Amino acid sequence: MKIGNIEFGERPLFLAPMEDVTDIGFRQLCKRFGASMVYTEFVSAEALVRSIKSTVSKLDISDSERPVGIQIYGRDTDAMVEAARIVEQARPDVIDLNFGCPVKKVAGKGAGAGMLQNIPLMLDITRQVVRAVRTPVTVKTRLGWDSGSLIITTLAEQLQDCGIQALTIHGRTRAQMYTGNADWTLIGEVKRNPRIHIPIIGNGDITSPEDAERAFNDYGVDAVMVGRATFGRPWIFKEMRDRLDGRPQDLSLTLDRKIDILEEQLRINVERIDEYRGILHTRRHLAATPIFKGIPDFRQTRIAMLRATTTDELTAILEDCRHRLAGLK
Repeated sequence: MKIGNIEFGERPLFLAPMEDVTDIGFRQLCKRFGASMVYTEFVSAEALVRSIKSTVSKLDISDSERPVGIQIYGRDTDAMVEAARIVEQARPDVIDLNFGCPVKKVAGKGAGAGMLQNIPLMLDITRQVVRAVRTPVTVKTRLGWDSGSLIITTLAEQLQDCGIQALTIHGRTRAQMYTGNADWTLIGEVKRNPRIHIPIIGNGDITSPEDAERAFNDYGVDAVMVGRATFGRPWIFKEMRDRLDGRPQDLSLTLDRKIDILEEQLRINVERIDEYRGILHTRRHLAATPIFKGIPDFRQTRIAMLRATTTDELTAILEDCRHRLAGLK
């Protein structure tokens, strides 16, 4: 599979762009464990054009995580074009246009998945951004606004005609948000369309190696994008990669090693930013990781993780979890 001149090999796995999740430390870990491409947190075009410091900082990428995409969202053509030009100066491998975010503060204002209610504007933005930059432009969107407007099969052709070089489809409507089950049937239909020649990337409910394998085998997608299942679990890419490549389960990924990885993520973020914000970037992953399931009365420990304000405090909680897990063996 290729996007522009980037060769990904067979059945690549991508890390989805997620607000407050896909910071540089987490991206580097996901890359280490087998993610073929990672994405930054999504970036507001209007905030970027206004040079809002917190937004501009999201453009920081490192060569160790390449190939890496930067995703932007907005509802104004001029702002999206200017933002794409600014993003290009950060030298990402891909510029992705977010037409899929369903949250009210984005979609409710006409951006993200809100664009599914204004297809002419979506296509104009896409066309103008493609013309404005040399970096490959891709799009991420959903099946439609709601169950009564499942437009993705037609929309995919229209977006391809605008010049995008890959399309990611989340198998839900905006109305579904993140509820219910992702419907991959229309993703497969887009992929089987003989008029579609760009890569189709499937997204939605990929939570295990078996899910990833099924997505490739049953729906023929060119790549699979993994989102919420990565929270506190960057090694999921290794588990998926091993399954796809026919390798046995990696027994070295013990609970001890996984806790070591989470502690490393904490250190990376604290060293990269500062202690307070590094902890903020990390503790959501720690509270969401599945490896602590089974610890009795873990709710109070999770609350303590989310309230921790120092590295020593958070590390002590992780070490306590390590000992408690060892006692369950």
